[in-house]
Amino acid sequence: MIESTRDGYRIPTFATYTPLDGGARTRHPVVVVGGGLSGLTLACDLAARGQHVVLLDEDDTVGVRGSASRGIVYAQKSLEIFDRLGVFDRIASKGVAWSIGRSLVEDEVVYSFDAARGNLSCQPPFLNIQQFYVEWFLAERLHGHPLTDIRWGNKLTGVRANDDFVTLEVEWSGGRYEIEADWVVDCGGLNSTLRNCLALPTYPAKGTERWLICDVRFADALPDERWTWIRTRANDGRAVWRHPMADGIWRIDFQLDAGDDTEPSEETCHALLRRLLGPDVAFDLVWYGPWASRTHLLDDFRRDRILFAGDSAHVFPPFGARGGNSGIQDADNLGWKLALVLAGLAPERLLDSYDAERRAAAIHNTKIASRSLRFVSPTTVQERLIQEQVIALARRYPFARALVNTGRLSEAFAYPTSPFIAFGGGGSVPNARIGYADGRSGTLVDLVRDGSSFILLTRNPATPAPEHAMLKVLSIGQGDGADIRDPAGELSERLGLSRHEAVLIRPDLHIAGHLDEVGEDSVHALLAAALGAGTAENQGAGE
Repeated sequence: MIESTRDGYRIPTFATYTPLDGGARTRHPVVVVGGGLSGLTLACDLAARGQHVVLLDEDDTVGVRGSASRGIVYAQKSLEIFDRLGVFDRIASKGVAWSIGRSLVEDEVVYSFDAARGNLSCQPPFLNIQQFYVEWFLAERLHGHPLTDIRWGNKLTGVRANDDFVTLEVEWSGGRYEIEADWVVDCGGLNSTLRNCLALPTYPAKGTERWLICDVRFADALPDERWTWIRTRANDGRAVWRHPMADGIWRIDFQLDAGDDTEPSEETCHALLRRLLGPDVAFDLVWYGPWASRTHLLDDFRRDRILFAGDSAHVFPPFGARGGNSGIQDADNLGWKLALVLAGLAPERLLDSYDAERRAAAIHNTKIASRSLRFVSPTTVQERLIQEQVIALARRYPFARALVNTGRLSEAFAYPTSPFIAFGGGGSVPNARIGYADGRSGTLVDLVRDGSSFILLTRNPATPAPEHAMLKVLSIGQGDGADIRDPAGELSERLGLSRHEAVLIRPDLHIAGHLDEVGEDSVHALLAAALGAGTAENQGAGE
């Protein structure tokens, strides 16, 4: 790997992979297509679970041509996933953690929040860092790993689906070859070649609004907060975002005139920034580029032995930081399931839960992000009236301030309607700090760091531990007899243990279900349902 400078950023360039077999067809358990956020996260996840994975990427670097800040806001659930994969500390040391956001009309704050209130996780609510850094750190985590084969400069050109494997046609600088896989995960992004080869409809739609990113370095420090101007004279009454990022750089997004299709220039950026910042603020323009919102959604995230994740499966407006975070959480949802199927520990039916859970998440994210878009960028008289009335109410009444919708920020999606979830489960468990009876300390992520363990937490230390190779049974409580100490009872309350005897937690730290009585049969039935070998709604005890 070498580093090069493009448009003010230093980025890595990786050596192009040359097939050592001279192009002969070979069979692999998993091939991941695309080395973006979702593809790299999934490859790291599978390797951490002991599964060999091949990753194909047509480029030799990370990010969009290595220069754009692109996705910058990483939500707590994604940061918890990065902690399990061993890259969070590096991301945290480079990026900027924040929890405070302010929404303004001109210079008046009409809504503010602090997402750190009530936070039980070891990770901050949000951390900002340019997307290519995250991809860079994930790629370096993969390089040299004995279970990963990362092939830079290898472009997918065709696909043939067979009954029990998939054949991929690949092109590299030295020619072409074919590779076979038991399972393929397409993380090829918005313009996925694999998805297009299969002629799968995505029902795309492009937004009418236009935006301009300006990555700026200031001479003087600013508070590490997200600021959103719903309207400001500095941008002719249109919206502006301001976010801190790594390297002392700030991302400022200007909403452009929808009727002006002129390509933004460096002069345009300087003029907009000077109007917003005033005549005396010193700054350097690091990078700039336009964007427009768009949406698309696959009908199914699984097609036999091919699965789709990230932008290949779904795209929605970026309001609320839902794009990259959703792709990362796709990989988190799929990784443990695919690893268990590959190991013969779960039926292939378990992979159907990936589509059931993550497609529901994509539909939810599309609705939420689209509502934010309509509030910030109204296109009808009714939408403009709603914006004006909400702002007017927020100025006078505290209850109305939460209605100011400049981008409902990404949260971990719950899966209560999944057929593999039982008894009020589905919610995400925060990566809380925990203390053990022997005086050691740790986090909930530590309990699933080994790969594919389910955790049964019970509030009764005397509960007999059912034997199962994939199950860890631990008691949690305020007394000395508990395996895990929860002195204030906050974690137990969050887990629903104030109402139930036990909770089963999946390897992705989502709740599989609750039990009112713990017994060998009831625990095994709940575990079987979570693995796709039973029926969740018929196991255990209800709410």
